[in-house]
Amino acid sequence: MSPPSPPIRLAFCITDLDPGGAERALVQIVTRLDRTRWEPVVYCLSAPGDLVAVLEAADIPVTCFGASGLRSIGVIRQLARALKQNRPQLLQTFLFHANLIGRLAARWAGVSQIVSGIRVAEKRINLHLRLDRLTNSLVAFNVCVSQAVADFSIERGGLSPKKTIVIPNGVDYEKFAHAQPLSLTEFGIPPDSRVVVTVGRLDPQKGLTFLLPAFSEVHSQYPDAHLLLVGEGPQREELQSMTNDLGLNTHIHFAGWQPDVPGILKSCDCQVLASLWEGMANVVLEGMAAGIPILATAVEGVAEQIVSGENGIVVEAGSASALVVGMNQLLDDPQNAQTMAARAQVVVEERFTWDKVAAQYDSLYAEIVGIPPLTKSEPGT
Repeated sequence: MSPPSPPIRLAFCITDLDPGGAERALVQIVTRLDRTRWEPVVYCLSAPGDLVAVLEAADIPVTCFGASGLRSIGVIRQLARALKQNRPQLLQTFLFHANLIGRLAARWAGVSQIVSGIRVAEKRINLHLRLDRLTNSLVAFNVCVSQAVADFSIERGGLSPKKTIVIPNGVDYEKFAHAQPLSLTEFGIPPDSRVVVTVGRLDPQKGLTFLLPAFSEVHSQYPDAHLLLVGEGPQREELQSMTNDLGLNTHIHFAGWQPDVPGILKSCDCQVLASLWEGMANVVLEGMAAGIPILATAVEGVAEQIVSGENGIVVEAGSASALVVGMNQLLDDPQNAQTMAARAQVVVEERFTWDKVAAQYDSLYAEIVGIPPLTKSEPGT
């Protein structure tokens, strides 16, 4: 009997390893790969972030180059040197800067198979689309997190449909489904209040300047309602000023970054995604897994997660009045809201667990490097 083949070397490159959606996705995918088939290594363009320890605890080598601003050609040279030394058969990149720098470094290092991850329909920076298109000849496949992002990348970004595929985001279902509720009094929310929560970066993309005035109208109907914002970002000062102008300092709460998002979600009456654009929002999957009623704007990825009226509510993006209608619909009929939330949990468990997502990446990598796919009896399926 011939000895088993050694695992195939894979390299992953990402802009940073702070705890964001794309960064957590990389960790979930890499740590679930079958190590008898794959030998992964991770390269981070910037300084070490909190997720480095998670990867190293799983015995996955991590190199952080400490690039600042990611404008220096030096980081391309550093990554190319590392790739030449490691000699992976395939490089997977995540996020715009890593996609671009990874392609150039891989070309320099002689790595011929490159998979790029596209996680958002970027509507603010046209230069990103142009640079992505100009360097896409170096890419074997572009993996988009939703069909809406794939359509945007083809129609607006000019990418080849033949090289553009969809593998969705995932969620740690058990972690969110079985989380223990927290007391929200530490955020200044009295017991037995109605609590609307939004989780994410305090950034114009997230539509929070529409959510706050919408919540003000909801609060006039439900005086015991509170809005909890979980996350940090550049808009915090502006949003706090808006809260003060609305006279809702005692009912709109800025929690900042929190370590126990599952427990917070379990403690709230509904979750709102007010975004103006997305890719496929992880926070929506997390809320669905937690069993909390969801209101989301009709941005990229949402239609692949929620059927409005069946397992959540979907409203027009960029409209405070639409958000008012959606929040009132969930708060007016909590029994129906919970019925929709229960259906949402089933959707997540059936389609969006990280094990299922990682298995799709495994199949893609196997197709590219020319090895058989996993069978259902093997790990990762």
